[in-house]
Amino acid sequence: MSVISQPRVLVAGGGIGGNAVALQLLRAGIRATVVERAATPRPGGQAVDLRGPSREVAERMGMMPGIRECQLDERGMRFVDADGRETFRMAADLLEGKGAVAEIEITRGDLNQVLLDLLVAEGGVDYRYGEWITEIEQDGAGVDVTFASGAAERFDVVIGADGLHSATRQMVFGPEEQFATYLGGYMSFFTLPRPNDLEPHWFTMHSLVGATGVGLRPDADPVTCKAIIMVRCPANPRLRRDITTQQQLIRDRLAGGGWESARVAAAMADAPDFYFDELSRIEMPTWVAGRVALLGDAGYCGSPLTGQGTAMALVGAYVLAGEIATHAGAPEQALTRYEEVLRPFVKTAQELPPGGLNVMTPKTRLGIRAGQTVSKLMASKPMRPVMLKMLAKTESYVLPDYSASTIGR
Repeated sequence: MSVISQPRVLVAGGGIGGNAVALQLLRAGIRATVVERAATPRPGGQAVDLRGPSREVAERMGMMPGIRECQLDERGMRFVDADGRETFRMAADLLEGKGAVAEIEITRGDLNQVLLDLLVAEGGVDYRYGEWITEIEQDGAGVDVTFASGAAERFDVVIGADGLHSATRQMVFGPEEQFATYLGGYMSFFTLPRPNDLEPHWFTMHSLVGATGVGLRPDADPVTCKAIIMVRCPANPRLRRDITTQQQLIRDRLAGGGWESARVAAAMADAPDFYFDELSRIEMPTWVAGRVALLGDAGYCGSPLTGQGTAMALVGAYVLAGEIATHAGAPEQALTRYEEVLRPFVKTAQELPPGGLNVMTPKTRLGIRAGQTVSKLMASKPMRPVMLKMLAKTESYVLPDYSASTIGR
């Protein structure tokens, strides 16, 4: 094993996990290089939450002042029928902020911007937009990387934080099909003008006959909101990266669905941040191969159904940076420790809610009514202790203390 004093680290992916690990490394005196395929930071995105270990990470990293400036004023979740009549509502504090709506909700784009601002405040890193990895070759002493621009460089550690369809994983660990499990459907998110009759501060959901759900969430800007659409159906390879086909599927599913379905479908084509992807789970026997490690969705995606994607990215980044800083002269040891320390948290965080997408998207009117009856029962006073125990499953995880590595604030 070669010994180095200050590792050269490459991070592939400028999302929450990639920026968080780069920030923590920078604070430990390790100035990483970050490559991001997009030309600019990606705006908008779904609302994500911070709770338990991920909130503790955010506090240790000094993210909370920035988060407080742009967090959403979301007070709970409500369900409506095709005519817009409320059938059920659940305030966020009913389950102590541990239910579908947490105490701290923020859009993915805003949370990422908080990290980018902190990176700049700390002196910045070598950030390259419009760049990505095309080849990776490693030996016992380092990793040779070729980029789309044609440049070639050598690093001591490569971190793949490039999402569900990770190219880093493909190049180093094998095809996505080896590790991915399709969970039965697709989700879409995008921004649209807020309907005047949409109740402020409440996440409103409507279930359509035919295994489809549509919802509108509050936005930081009161004139806009975020659409969330869930579609249960067999996997369709034609939907991958084909926006026309994706949007046609949504139009077909929302047609005649009542409530705000028509408005959502009409606004979709003009959305500046349209997102669509399959619901899949990534399970791998290891996230580390030599000097290459996977972070977040690239290595252990649980899908949005778990509600733990941001938590796994932030906690994973914190642990990974801490281990690299602690074992700066021994990258292989650092990456091995990263997996050992984080694996128990990820195992719990990846667990799907009972029934998964089938429960969230009933096919029939009877199924919709039954689902809402069960939701009311789960929120009832006698069942709250049971629900709170289920929802707090990751809170027993104890974050390591990396203060001796000068990481954290």
